[in-house]
Parts: sequence; structure tokens; C-alpha cells
Amino acid sequence: MKLQILFALLASASAFQVAPVAKPSTSLEAETSRRAAFAGIVAGVVAPAAAFASAGESPKFSVFGIIGDGGALSEGGAYGSDQPGRGKVYSPYSVYSEAGADAKWNQEGGYNGPEYIARKKAVLAETKVRLAKLPAYIEKKKWYEVKNELTRYMYETRGACTFLSKDNLERKEAQVEFFKAIEKITLNATLKNQEACQAAQEESLVKLDAFLKLV
Repeated sequence: MKLQILFALLASASAFQVAPVAKPSTSLEAETSRRAAFAGIVAGVVAPAAAFASAGESPKFSVFGIIGDGGALSEGGAYGSDQPGRGKVYSPYSVYSEAGADAKWNQEGGYNGPEYIARKKAVLAETKVRLAKLPAYIEKKKWYEVKNELTRYMYETRGACTFLSKDNLERKEAQVEFFKAIEKITLNATLKNQEACQAAQEESLVKLDAFLKLV
């Protein structure tokens, strides 16, 4: 009787046991994922290259026009300078080719064209306007404003004078005299010499007018 009761209890206890669940093979799944990812990368690299390949030929590619086939398209190949027929680019940082004889810039005279020369003369016309502002600054002893006016827009003045006086000795001499006058303005503004600074400003306008008469 006791044995029957014991067997009954054991049978009841086994009914409440949780069946073991088989653990997934994580290493197998990871390997499968890696293979799928690698296959996707290879497909992404090979497919574009294959698009430029002819039947029976290996894919063509160019790396900056240095490695591979220089006649093939490349990524960032110095703005396409590695492509046949593209010609020499203006600079490594420009998307434009070097200006040829048929370029609009050269057809209109380039640096000797009337439009470019007019731009340089316009710089000198504006320079005269800037110089005319100096007496008000000098009178109020705003020395920083005086020097700032001479270096702000008038940064272009020297370049314009140098361009317009090239190959012309008389213009170069007038240019030098004008430069000396505006340098006197800067010097006397630094020394805070009001009277000398005003005299230099007046001289600079005279010298600029003399230069403008020659151009």
C-alpha cells in the first residue's frame, strides 16, 4: 500500500516538470549573417564596375585616374581630368577646363579686354571716393578709421594701379608718387599727427588725379 502511494506521488511530480527547450545555435546564425553581409558588399562593388565592362572583358575601373583603366569613369578623379578629351583643368580645385582660344574670356580680349580694364578704372574711381572720406576722420582724430579706410576697399587700389601702369614708364612713375602719398597718410595716422595727415590726404588726391589722367 505504501509503495502504491509513493509511485502515485512520483507520477504526479513528473507531470509538472518543464520540458527543456533546445537553444539556438548562435554561432551558426552569426556566420550566416556575416556571409550575407559580405555578399551584399561584394555585389554593391562589383555591379557598378560591371556596368562599364564589355562582353568578355573584365570590369573597368579607375581610382583617381592613377590606378586601373584611365579611360574609365572614376570617383573624384580630379574633376574628370583623367578622362580622355577633357583637357587640362584650370586648377585642381576647379571644375572648369583651362580657357582656350574659343573661350568667351579670350574672345573679348582677356586681361587686355575693355571690360576688364574698365573694372580696374572703376576701382580707382571708388578709391577717390574713399580718400575723400578721410578729412572727417582726421578732424575727429579717428586714426583707426583713417587706416582702416586705406586697407579695407583700397586693398584693390595697388593692384589696379600696377595693372594699368604695366609697360608704361610714365604711368609707373605716377603710380609710385601716389603710393608714397597714401603711405604718408598711414604713417601720420599712426603717429597721430593731425596736420601732416591732412596734408598727405590732400596730396594723395592730387597724385591720384595725375595718375588717372594718364590712363
